[in-house]
Amino acid sequence: MTPKIRVGLNIAGFASALALGALIGHATAAQPQMEAALDALQGARSHLVAANNDKGGHRGNAIRAVDSAIAETRAGMRYAGY
Repeated sequence: MTPKIRVGLNIAGFASALALGALIGHATAAQPQMEAALDALQGARSHLVAANNDKGGHRGNAIRAVDSAIAETRAGMRYAGY
């Protein structure tokens, strides 16, 4: 095998390993359940904000609770590398 072919094969092997590592990293970082939860929480917050009056303070409490849940969900996703 000539040195040029050997270098080419080494580069191809390195590129393949790099691509495989990126795919594995993405597969472990993808979090469809957390993403779905975040979408649902954001939708719930939108509905709460659009609701009429404050319902004795409960609507405001619910918005704060959802904001906290959104923050915790995002923190969990960051912790898992997403």
